[in-house]
Amino acid sequence: MKETATELIAQLRSNAVEAFDRLIEQYGDRLYWHIRRVVVNHEDAEDVLQETFAKAYTSIADFRGDSESSLTAWLYRIATNIAINVLRRRKKWAFSSLDSVRGDLLATFEHEIDPSADEIVVRLQKAILALPTKQRLVFNMRYYDELSFEQISQATGDSVSTLKTNYHYAVKKVKEQVSVIEIDD
Repeated sequence: MKETATELIAQLRSNAVEAFDRLIEQYGDRLYWHIRRVVVNHEDAEDVLQETFAKAYTSIADFRGDSESSLTAWLYRIATNIAINVLRRRKKWAFSSLDSVRGDLLATFEHEIDPSADEIVVRLQKAILALPTKQRLVFNMRYYDELSFEQISQATGDSVSTLKTNYHYAVKKVKEQVSVIEIDD
C-alpha cells in the first residue's frame, strides 16, 4: 500500500529516516534528470541532487505544503535554485550571465554525447540547450517532467502567464531548430 503524500510529509517532519529514504526513492530519478538537463554534466548533477536532498532534510520544518503537488514543486524549487547556483559558481562563468553559458553547456553536451545517439535526439537536446535559461527550465519541467504550470510557478516563483509565454516561445524555437533536419535518401 502506497502512503499518501500527507503521510509522507508528516513522517518527514518527525525526522523519520525511513521517510527520507522513501522521499529519495520516490523523487531521486526525476530530480536527477531535471538537474542534469540544467547543469548537463553528470558529476555536477549528482552533487546537486545530494545537496537538494540535504537541503530538503534540513528545511522540512519550513515546508508549508500538504500535498504531493506542493511537495514536488518544493523539491523542484530547491533543485533548480541549487543547479543555477552551481552554474553561477563555475569559476570561468563567474562574471557571466546565465544565458551566456549556453555555449559552454553545448560544448559539455557534445563532449558527453554517445556516438550511437539518434540524430534527432541530439538535435532536440542541442535546440533545448540553445534556449535562454528561463525558457529551457520551463520547457524541461513541462515537457520532460510533466509538471503543471501551477507546479512550475511554485518551483520558480514566476506567474503562470509568464511561464506559459516562456513555454510557447521555447516550443516554437525548438520546433524551428529540429525541423531543419535534412533527410538523406
